[in-house]
Amino acid sequence: MSKTTRTRSKTRLSRALGIALTPKAAKYLEKRPYAPGEHGRTKKKADSDYAVRLREKQRLRAQYGIREAQLRKTFQEAKRAEGLTGENLVELLEMRLDALVLRAGIARTIAQARQMVVHRHILVNGERVDRPSFRVKPGQMVHVHAKSEVTEPFQVAAAGGHVDVLPPVPGYLDVQLDKLQATLVRRPKRAEVPVTCEVQLVVEYYAAR
Repeated sequence: MSKTTRTRSKTRLSRALGIALTPKAAKYLEKRPYAPGEHGRTKKKADSDYAVRLREKQRLRAQYGIREAQLRKTFQEAKRAEGLTGENLVELLEMRLDALVLRAGIARTIAQARQMVVHRHILVNGERVDRPSFRVKPGQMVHVHAKSEVTEPFQVAAAGGHVDVLPPVPGYLDVQLDKLQATLVRRPKRAEVPVTCEVQLVVEYYAAR
């Protein structure tokens, strides 16, 4: 799939879900804040409860760029943990390595963050990690390999090139962007996580399955 096709696909998905999945999609949504297709502007029929819950689940999945099986597995873990299942779910997803690379401003999109991890540019406490789903523990430092720091994508990031299109750095991360490193100081709290999602609807979706 070409870069142009991927961009068009992300933009279309963003419009369908009503959330911006990339900075470019955010610009498109400003101009066309409605779903794609011929009925995008004129839709009047109310969605069923199932459709509403499904869309919310798809929103969460798309923002983390994960497969259904990954989300379902994390949901089951969140369900077993103490506390509210929906909040646990987002908090566990947020501790994924690719999510923290994005939040720190090292990557511009979740897709770019995942690519950086898969291509072994990212280390956790000095060890290379090539699994985007790797769960970072509080106290661990995420940073860029020294040989990768000099390449253009990381130089752009270190200069703050993505700051203008990303949410402010959340309180659970201590970021030194010029050094291309970030430390997860504590477990994220749902209220701080910059993700658009009614998590209770996601819980209801899986509860009904």
